[in-house]
Amino acid sequence: MNDVADSDRLREKIGQRVAELEQVRTSIGQVIVGQADVIEQMLVGLLAGGHCLLEGVPGLGKTLLVKSLAQSLSLGFRRVQFTPDLMPSDLIGTEILEEDHGTGRRYFKFQRGPVFTHILLADEINRTPPKTQAALLEVMQERSVSYAGETHRLEPPFFVLATQNPIELAGTYPLPEAQLDRFMMHLRIEYPSEAEEQSILRLTTGSGVADLEPVLGREALLELQALTREVSVSDAIIEYVTRLVRATRPDDSAVDAVRQWVRWGAGPRAGQALTLAAKGRALLRGRYAATREDIERMAVPVLRHRVLLNFQAEADRRRVEDVLGPLLDQVPAPGER
Repeated sequence: MNDVADSDRLREKIGQRVAELEQVRTSIGQVIVGQADVIEQMLVGLLAGGHCLLEGVPGLGKTLLVKSLAQSLSLGFRRVQFTPDLMPSDLIGTEILEEDHGTGRRYFKFQRGPVFTHILLADEINRTPPKTQAALLEVMQERSVSYAGETHRLEPPFFVLATQNPIELAGTYPLPEAQLDRFMMHLRIEYPSEAEEQSILRLTTGSGVADLEPVLGREALLELQALTREVSVSDAIIEYVTRLVRATRPDDSAVDAVRQWVRWGAGPRAGQALTLAAKGRALLRGRYAATREDIERMAVPVLRHRVLLNFQAEADRRRVEDVLGPLLDQVPAPGER
């Protein structure tokens, strides 16, 4: 009886939290027109405890999207505009000399930088030099800052949303592949449809949109992140994820598109990210078990930045999606051979 009661309480708790997540999605929808898939993927990344890289041409609302997410959550939020002269100390913090007016003693005190927050918007991350990029990506991985021999832990949750645009590449510093791998997902924001663009014009040329009210707090989000880890994944799904990731590697793949156009495939971290993303999507939809559909819907944003195309693909003007589409079609599903 106790097991049944515990199971019922768990379902009730999940239902309550999922309803709150749906409120977050609805709240963002008051400001952002369309982009339903990108909003869902951002929420999945938040639940899975990963970081996201958003890419899109200027004017598609990348920054507004992140701000709207932060406003919908009762969490700390900081925005950093990445520029060529941004230094690591501008990001992680530095030591300042202070004086005790009572004793006259001088001492160094660590002044925390903007990374000491819950949601960090790294705007145009590819416009700052590699040294500063590396400082941020180290914080993303370790979730702490080491300075002058001391380690300063970041308060969870810590969620980085970095933006970059694929044009105006002069004077930029593209993220190396090893550092791109630190992002759980690479989200691509596309142009809106005609109807969506008309709605954007009505929304943005009127009397203005009020700030969003927070609908989900820190403790509730931490609870959701813990629940995401507990979502069930069958052995068949684990096998399917492994097949997908291994099939991105030209030497191991039976997919013609991979063998023809891929230089380097995804590493084991991709399988971890894909499994966690599938768990997050399942929970977001009120399920406590990940399915094949969850894997297939999250595969492209998880693998997009982890599959490197070769010169032949560039000559043929192929995109990563031209490889991942056939990959998902041809890799056997769970239970198939």
